[in-house]
Amino acid sequence: MATPDVDEKYIALALELAEKGRGRVEPNPMVGAVLVKNGQIMGKGYHQAFGGAHAEVHAINESGTKCKGATLYVSMEPCAHYGKTSPCVDAIIKAGIKKVVAAVIDPNPITSGKGIQKLKDAGVEVVVGIMEMQAKRLNSPFFKLMQKGLPFVTVKWAMSIDGKIATHTGESMWITSEESRKYVHKIRGQMDSILVGINTVVRDNPLLTCRIDGGQNPKRIIVDSKALLPINSRLLSTINEGEIIVAVSKNAHLSRIQKLEQLGCKIVQTKDMNGRVDLKELFQRLGEMKLTNVLVEGGSRVITSVIEDRLADRVMVFVAPIIIGGEGAKSPVLGTGINKVSEAAEIDEVEIKRFSNDIVIEGALKYRS
Repeated sequence: MATPDVDEKYIALALELAEKGRGRVEPNPMVGAVLVKNGQIMGKGYHQAFGGAHAEVHAINESGTKCKGATLYVSMEPCAHYGKTSPCVDAIIKAGIKKVVAAVIDPNPITSGKGIQKLKDAGVEVVVGIMEMQAKRLNSPFFKLMQKGLPFVTVKWAMSIDGKIATHTGESMWITSEESRKYVHKIRGQMDSILVGINTVVRDNPLLTCRIDGGQNPKRIIVDSKALLPINSRLLSTINEGEIIVAVSKNAHLSRIQKLEQLGCKIVQTKDMNGRVDLKELFQRLGEMKLTNVLVEGGSRVITSVIEDRLADRVMVFVAPIIIGGEGAKSPVLGTGINKVSEAAEIDEVEIKRFSNDIVIEGALKYRS
């Protein structure tokens, strides 16, 4: 009989394996699996790509006939429904696995609890809840999408040590180091979408692609209430490299919308909020499209709205050791602001990284009443 320490050891390994699927399995969860028999690992696997075999199947295939009588450690409840693949519980039962230790119950209502019940009905011993908090944190975007129908939103900005994201003339290239920018491209490759405002597109003419080997381009979302995305922009010239979603308001001119559609853009239209796109409605629509991760990269108007509307879940702030100064130089978060420091949104579960001389602060965003 396995001890809690042994269970945690192999679930920790399953979580480590699951992480390898980040950016490739969405909107599915990242899942890792380890098969153990007589204290020896018989097989390992992780969900490698959306539509491909699940972690449990990879582990079973690697172990072959050795999995009979083994214990399966898996970072999430095995699925019991037909989707892109057949149910994992059927493969587990057929393989003769005697025990399943799962970190967390699958929040997807299609299968939640059903996989565990089916295993028990087949005589398989099941243990659930080992390293549950860590498993939920790993798949926070999936849990949010399943439970709230909304994508997980990370807000990212780069600023000088005095809190400026551009000079008073609007120039911002480059505040951070090349090493920091490489990390940003790595993060982009792990996201299924990236969002900016039209002002950022007009000012910087960005590509918003992932420019690292093996990285996947995210869907590119432009918040553009009047459908003013320039026809000669680098975004439209690279539309074959990554889908472009343009969020417009109901007041956008039909001719502009039709032109963007002709060029291959997907249009999402929301109600008009004082001349702007309704971001709450937009994010609901993105959730319906099964977008799991949205990386918000700016500009300050969009960042402000996402935070003020409490749509952001996580922040990633790059701080460069330079001083820009200037009363007209923009800060990342504008708006009315708060009256008391005690009302400030707080960054929790803080992680600090360093790239060259830049400091990166990441963490969960907690809103106070």
